[in-house]
Amino acid sequence: MAPQHFGRIPRDSPLALRLVRETDIMLYAGWACDCFIGYALPRQSETLGNSTRTVYHTPAGDLTRVVTRTEVTSACTEFPCKTAEDVQKLLSAPYEPPTEHAVAESLNHFFQTKRWLGEEGIVLFELPDAICFPAEYLCPEDFCLLWADAPDLMEEMVRVGNERLLAFVERILQAGVDAFRIVGGEYASTQLGPVAYDRLVRRYDKQLVELIHHYGAIAYFHNHGPIMRHLEAIVDIGVDALDPLEAPPWGDCDMPRAKRILKGQVCIVGNMDDMEVLNQRSTEEVLAIAKRLIEEAGPDGFVLSGTASGTYGDHAAHNFLAIAHFVADQS
Repeated sequence: MAPQHFGRIPRDSPLALRLVRETDIMLYAGWACDCFIGYALPRQSETLGNSTRTVYHTPAGDLTRVVTRTEVTSACTEFPCKTAEDVQKLLSAPYEPPTEHAVAESLNHFFQTKRWLGEEGIVLFELPDAICFPAEYLCPEDFCLLWADAPDLMEEMVRVGNERLLAFVERILQAGVDAFRIVGGEYASTQLGPVAYDRLVRRYDKQLVELIHHYGAIAYFHNHGPIMRHLEAIVDIGVDALDPLEAPPWGDCDMPRAKRILKGQVCIVGNMDDMEVLNQRSTEEVLAIAKRLIEEAGPDGFVLSGTASGTYGDHAAHNFLAIAHFVADQS
């Protein structure tokens, strides 16, 4: 039973410490150090009220990002690229990889988290894949329109992003990072479709996973939303584990069929919804679901888990603990 991070549970609370001691918790640490645009691109930021405006100065013209904060969260409310022309501006910018200081800070966060957790669980370095480059610089609508109107330019952006990403990942692999949580595939699977998944995710993530495996590290893949049509591509990418394989109505996972397609080559992690199942239903209902999942996805190549929402609370935490005890009693 592996909760993914602590949700809304304070890390230093007694309940969080119980999750550490009584479950096989997975924690995320480290960050990609702005590796897609690097540190040579001139930029200026200004904060007024609850908004921060950043202007990137490219050789072909300026691009603007606005991030707005509330008491609860923050979000990008203006993305730097709105058109294909803006993408070309961004690609025209000079590039320098992340500095040694920036990489060292990220690595320190990862290794400090590993030391803190010890043998109580696994720490995964949080890593975007190359499709995150366009997804971070275009709003969802313009992201989809770029694929519809200029697919070759979209692929060029992903190709450039992947080249820079691979260089960054090799640096941190050489420093000893041994497990990665790769995010980003859902940008293609939920917004662009299977052709884009093949061209923008399968092709480039396969190179990423080969590099990770070359250094003997773990490649753990995260992909929300309907997933069944993409399972064969994910097997081809070569990842070691996949989450969250969401059950209907949030996803389309047919667990027995997923187990057959993955053929033991990819460990299944999931698929109990953090908020709607673990955080809402009684312990009796949750244990019944857990028992069924163990029968459908077990006995090996399966980790009972949530859906990585990052938002679960006390009720879900106690359900995680109950499932962990149930699993221990069955073994």
